[in-house]
Amino acid sequence: MPPILALEGIAKRFGAVVVADGIDLSVQAGEALGVLGPNGAGKTTLFGIITGTVEPDGGRILFAGRDVTRLSPARRCRLGIARSFQIPQPFGGLTVFENLLTAACFGAGIAERAAYGECLDILDRCGLVEKANLRAGKLTLLDRKRLELARALATRPRLLLLDEVAGGLTEPEARQLVELIRALRSSGITIVWIEHVLHALAAVVDRVVVLHGGGVIAEGSVAEVVRNPAVAEVYMGIPVDA
Repeated sequence: MPPILALEGIAKRFGAVVVADGIDLSVQAGEALGVLGPNGAGKTTLFGIITGTVEPDGGRILFAGRDVTRLSPARRCRLGIARSFQIPQPFGGLTVFENLLTAACFGAGIAERAAYGECLDILDRCGLVEKANLRAGKLTLLDRKRLELARALATRPRLLLLDEVAGGLTEPEARQLVELIRALRSSGITIVWIEHVLHALAAVVDRVVVLHGGGVIAEGSVAEVVRNPAVAEVYMGIPVDA
């Protein structure tokens, strides 16, 4: 079987800034991949390229063997590609349940009444069922991040892209989200996770890639990449030959 996600020769630049310079990357179905890189390495832009909100200058994106490079974000979502955002932006005037219902109806194309049970089940899995009737704008940061995950799940994803979901949380709060993401893995969803909190990644992912200078500079387990000389130079300023 082909990988669920394959990036082939992805290129992107903004003026003189090279974000991606011929990136090749593949993710197998059911895998959890971590993505590391310093600020400005193009991690979030890469998510935009995968989901269709950013157009690459070159290369192509394959989803389960199908070329989706020219498909709209909505079409990619219907095929099973979903993402969360680093800064959650729910529909603040809607309730938590209404936020999920909107995602299910417009993201997955589910009829409204048919989506009720599924949305309640997702809220239960994400620890939000008791807050279903609260307005999303009143939620704490932890619960907004839970809702961000829940909205993505309501689109019935096969591939879930997570952008720094642990950022800004306390250690106990981050642990709660890590446990939730680990549970999602058992359901068969493929995960690609951008994160700076290394111990959170280590608890979930199978392997990690490190982006810098428009390309992948390291790949392996969390322990392997943090010992990689090229990674040490990028993050710590230690020369490779030191």
